[in-house]
Amino acid sequence: MLLTFLTGVAIIIQAYLIVSIIDQLFLQAATFQDVVPLLIGLIAALFARTFSRLIIDRIGNRIATDAKIHMRAKLLRHFTKKSLTSSSKTRTGETTSYFLDTVDETGPYFNQYVPQMIQSLIIPILLLIVIFWEHWASGVIILVTAPFLFVYMIIIGMRTGDKSKEQMEKMADFSGIFLDTLQGLNTIKFFGQTRQQRSRIKEKSLEFREATMSVLKIAFSNSLALEFISMLSIGIIALEVAIRMIIVQDTIFASGFLMLVLAPELYTKLKELGSAFHSGKASKGALEKVNALLKEPVEDIPWGHTVLSEQEPPLLQMKNVHFQYGEGFALSSIDFLARPYEKIAIIGATGSGKSTLLHLLAGLNAADSGEYDLNGHPRATVDKTSWFKQMSLISQDGYLFAGTIGENIVLGTGKPRNEESIIQAAKEAGVYEWIEGLPEGLDTVIGEGGRGLSGGERQRVLMARAFYKKPNVVLFDEPTAGLDLETETILQTSLEKLNQQSTVIIVAHRLYTIRKADVIVLLENGRLRATGNHDTLWENDPLYRQMITTQQGGRRA
Repeated sequence: MLLTFLTGVAIIIQAYLIVSIIDQLFLQAATFQDVVPLLIGLIAALFARTFSRLIIDRIGNRIATDAKIHMRAKLLRHFTKKSLTSSSKTRTGETTSYFLDTVDETGPYFNQYVPQMIQSLIIPILLLIVIFWEHWASGVIILVTAPFLFVYMIIIGMRTGDKSKEQMEKMADFSGIFLDTLQGLNTIKFFGQTRQQRSRIKEKSLEFREATMSVLKIAFSNSLALEFISMLSIGIIALEVAIRMIIVQDTIFASGFLMLVLAPELYTKLKELGSAFHSGKASKGALEKVNALLKEPVEDIPWGHTVLSEQEPPLLQMKNVHFQYGEGFALSSIDFLARPYEKIAIIGATGSGKSTLLHLLAGLNAADSGEYDLNGHPRATVDKTSWFKQMSLISQDGYLFAGTIGENIVLGTGKPRNEESIIQAAKEAGVYEWIEGLPEGLDTVIGEGGRGLSGGERQRVLMARAFYKKPNVVLFDEPTAGLDLETETILQTSLEKLNQQSTVIIVAHRLYTIRKADVIVLLENGRLRATGNHDTLWENDPLYRQMITTQQGGRRA
């Protein structure tokens, strides 16, 4: 605001000096030496005007940058607060579009619209005061014509805001479909759906193009109308000044010429406000889209500040826990106890709730009701960092990031990289011989999601990550899936070693893993059917006997 006031004063001084120089040179017959001080003052005014505008632009850009960083941080907190269930409902491409394109679209609101609003309020008022002081009739004309600019801006702004929101929605939709197509390209090819998917992408692309062209059409019509109204108003002022100077002869040259210098400056600021108003409304549409996303209800997982001891694995206990996916599958009346250093196998038919229970134990989902305690402390009161620091989860959808194999193994441990520990972890996971055979070993670069690795290789790198961390509690979701018999044997041996320093909870299918468990938890349709060791369940539970017999090909286990 201070810089804008300085700009306004510089514009007025500049106009007075231009008029004075021309008046003295052409009407007062002054020499060039007589106007040198005025020329120096004019250069100083021009410098002050240019310098203040430069600083205003820099401040606006800095504010826009800070605002976008702040918005992205809020979006990141919003998405990281989500439970595993909530996160799975949003497409990756759509989320990426919010982080990048939508947030970037908010920039002009901060570095164009807001600064221009300040300038278009302060500078025209200063100019209008001078115009009324020097030539009141021109001021009256401005008061009559200027409102047309504001009315038109309001009408255009309302249309721009709606069209901009539509454009952002089309962009997010297009981004989501495009990324889904890239990620599932092999599947699309396999099922012969490339032509249909190409048509779908083309359709969404055209929809986005039409939305963008609608916004641009409004922008062009806005510029044309503002230019027309401004030029017409300036023309009326010029005609009025000419009549007063030539016919009525009650206005001197300096006063009339000053009006012809100041009036275009005033209307230029109003036109700039119109352009900024359009950009601001478009950006405000993106801003409202971000705010609407941030206001969406989040299935937040509550955490507290109680720090768990890292001396030994915590006691994990659930009492009458209930959890449901919306109107879908539910876990009901779950009682679960994991003592330090126990090896627990969670078994059951597909869809019985094994992975869901594992995610509840990990703290990736929050129970709807019931109690879940960590070392006697309700999970909601435990410090999240403290818990995740000593827990490791290897799930079916564990992610490998673009980078080296070594970087993926040490991910999330919070420990400095130690080559010997990485090699040891790789050996325990049964993956070291394979890594050693690669040209660059641990420094071999893999693609995002583990692209370039087979399913078994990817799973073993994920397991090496857990062995490197050496957590107090290890949660495995089908750890031997996709592994050959030799690697599985190595892994089983490694699990026994890991169990000496950790509580191990496994979603298991293999008989060897099940029989070696201290406690077996049998789930059926989201309910806890039975708990015990292998011998107890074999003697007392017919479903367990059936599962084991089936796995053994009909032979008694």
